Amino acid sequence: MSTKDIVYVALFAALTAALGLFPPLALPVVGVPITAQSMGAMLAGAIVGAKRGGLALLLFCVLVAVGLPVMAGGMGGLGVFFSPSGGFVLAWPIAAFVIGYLYKQNIAKLNVFKEAGFLVFGGIVLVYVIGIPWVAAFANINLWQATVGSLGFIPGDIIKVVLVILIAKTIRRAYPIYE
Repeated sequence: MSTKDIVYVALFAALTAALGLFPPLALPVVGVPITAQSMGAMLAGAIVGAKRGGLALLLFCVLVAVGLPVMAGGMGGLGVFFSPSGGFVLAWPIAAFVIGYLYKQNIAKLNVFKEAGFLVFGGIVLVYVIGIPWVAAFANINLWQATVGSLGFIPGDIIKVVLVILIAKTIRRAYPIYE
C-alpha cells in the first residue's frame, strides 16, 4: 500500500466516525438506531474504490472493537458487534468493497441511474441481507419482525443514496481518484 492509500483509508474511517456525531434516532421493535454512518460505507466505495473503501470501513470496525467511542451515540467496544446493530456495522466493509468494485468496473459509463443502482445494491440491499438476520438473532425476534422493523430505515437510506451521488460526482469531477 502506498502512503496515498493509507491516507485515503484513514480519511474515510475518520469520516465514518465523524458521521456518528449526528444524533442517532432509535426505531421501535428492532433496537437499531438510524444514523448517518452507513453513508460512510457508500461514500468510501463510491469515491476511493473497493480496496481502499473496504479497508477504511474495516479499520473503522477495528476502532469500534478496541473500544473507541466512534459509533453514533458514543458507543464502542466488542459489545457493539453483539447487539442488534452489529450485523449492519460488520456489513459496511463488504458494502464499501462491493460499491467500489461496481463503480470501478463502470467508471467510464456512469450515469445517475447506475450510481443509484450500485449504492442501493451495495449500501442498502447487501447491508440489510447481513443486518436483518443479525437483528432477529440479537433482538430475539423472528426474521419477519426484523424485516418489517427495518423498513423504517428505507427513506433515510434513499436520502443517503442521493447525497452520496451528489457528493461523489462533485469530488470525481474536481479530483479523479480512480487510477
